[in-house]
Amino acid sequence: MSKTVEEDIGQLEKDIRQLKIEYEQYFGGGKKRPPTDIEWRIDSLLKRYSDRGPHMSYSQRYHYGNLVQRYVKYRDIFRKRLKQKEEGTVQRHFGAAAREIEELRARRRGEAEKPKAGRLLFTVSWKDPDQEKKKVEQLYAAFRDAKEEVGEDTKPLSFDAFQKFVRQKTEQLKKQKNAQEVEYIVSVEGNHTRLKARVKS
Repeated sequence: MSKTVEEDIGQLEKDIRQLKIEYEQYFGGGKKRPPTDIEWRIDSLLKRYSDRGPHMSYSQRYHYGNLVQRYVKYRDIFRKRLKQKEEGTVQRHFGAAAREIEELRARRRGEAEKPKAGRLLFTVSWKDPDQEKKKVEQLYAAFRDAKEEVGEDTKPLSFDAFQKFVRQKTEQLKKQKNAQEVEYIVSVEGNHTRLKARVKS
C-alpha cells in the first residue's frame, strides 16, 4: 500500500506541474485546447484518495495536502483566465504572451529570493529517533517540502535513507558532545534548503 501511495503522489506532483505548463502554453497561444485530459486525471486521483487519509503516513499526508492546495490554487487561476478568454476581456497580440510569462517568472524569482532568505521553517528535537519515529516523519516532510518550494530535486530523497542519516548523526553528536538530546533545524538560505543538527543544551 505504501509503495502505491508514494507512486500516486509522485504522479500527482508531475501532473500538476505539467498542467501548469500546458495551461501557460494554451493561454500564450502555443496550444489550441486547454489540457482537460490532465485535469481529469488529477481530479480522478483526488476522488480516489478523498477517504484514504488514515492509510497514509504523516509525511505522505503532509506532501499530499500541499499538492492539493497547490492544485486548487492553480485551478482557480486557470478558471478565471479561461472565463476572461471566452468573454474576450483579455486582448492578445504577438509577443504579449511571451512578455507576460517573462514578467511572471521575474516576479516569482523576486518572491522566491526575498521572503525565503534565511527563513526558519521547522525545528524538532529528540533523544532517540528510533523511539520517536513520528518526529522523524515530521522532519522528513518539512525538509522535503522546503526543497520543493525552492525547486530542488527531491527524487533522491527517500524516508529510509533520511531516517538512517539522522540516526547516525544523532549518535555521533551525542557521543562527541556528551549530550542527551539533539535538535534538527530546517531552513532556507537564499535558494538552498539547509538541514542543521546541534546538541540541545
